[in-house]
Amino acid sequence: MSAINEWPRVVAIVDMDAFYASVELRRRPDLKGKPVVVCGSGPRAVVTTASYEARKLAGIHSAMPAAVARRRLPHAVYLRPDFPAYREASAQVMEVLRRNVETVEVVGLDEAYLDLTGLFSPKSTMRRVAAQVQRETSLTCSIGISESRMLAKITSELGKPAGLVVLSREQALERFAAESPGLIPGIGPKTLQRLEAMGVRTLAELGRRERPELESAFGPRSGAWLHARGRLLDETPITPEHETKSQSTEITFDVDVDDREELERHVTELAEELCRRLRTRELEGRTIGIKVRLDDWTNVTRSQTIEEPTSDPAVVAPTALDLLRAYDPPRPVRLLGVRLASFGAQADGPVAAGAEPEAEPQLRLGLSA
Repeated sequence: MSAINEWPRVVAIVDMDAFYASVELRRRPDLKGKPVVVCGSGPRAVVTTASYEARKLAGIHSAMPAAVARRRLPHAVYLRPDFPAYREASAQVMEVLRRNVETVEVVGLDEAYLDLTGLFSPKSTMRRVAAQVQRETSLTCSIGISESRMLAKITSELGKPAGLVVLSREQALERFAAESPGLIPGIGPKTLQRLEAMGVRTLAELGRRERPELESAFGPRSGAWLHARGRLLDETPITPEHETKSQSTEITFDVDVDDREELERHVTELAEELCRRLRTRELEGRTIGIKVRLDDWTNVTRSQTIEEPTSDPAVVAPTALDLLRAYDPPRPVRLLGVRLASFGAQADGPVAAGAEPEAEPQLRLGLSA
């Protein structure tokens, strides 16, 4: 029996390579080999994804301001996002995964976790999956196989693009000992700063810290989370139906808006779009909220819980408008969003302080420029 079958759990992640750009190249083969950047055209647009040619030539990456990308690589091919096409391609990929593996958790248009525990040959299974994905969709994926979700995700980055890498926890502890704790998904810049203040600069150093010390510094929940992650431990299960905790729509304005009528018009439009999408998924929520980002980057959220779950814009829009009017933004607004949460019997829960565990995915509708 091979070592991989002796692991307590066997988890894989399928991460599509430069997904949005690859979908564009699939229907525009004349662009293959050229630097391609998928982004909006407004002054505040950000890069959705970039082809590997664009990454190598100018270091262009996702979430980079589009204006910076254009300055770095003015002769690249810039394309606006086509989310219907990406959703269609994603459905094709996920169908291949479900055909081969029983337990698949989709976490985005371009990512899914698979539970391979108990399979006779996990590595051969995933090689077959990658070949089928490429044959049926003309798209490539990178695959990481390890003992947990977290390790599978980190491992997949080692083989990009179109690679398959297998790594045990023991191997990962040795390989990543000198890396920053920021390598762990969910450990963000603020937590890194606090860890550095404690003299923790590497994963090995984090792994040597005792749980009581971390709980004292970060609180019981976040301290326990950091203690486990420092030892590359993660027991998060693979669940085929990911619980939806909240959904939102947002718009980032090209020019800051301080006109109240314009803001209210956008809130109404955002509420209507959000409700339309929720109805297609048969979701109704009880907590209605807004998000406002001011021109000085101050972020403000307001919410209200109603008695009956809804996805009716005639209910969501007026409530969101009341929240906006009650807040009465004191400065011009850079970003505006409407959110619905507490689906079914769910209720909003507390957010852990200190560490920054991976956030629940939200519906991104491409409304930002």
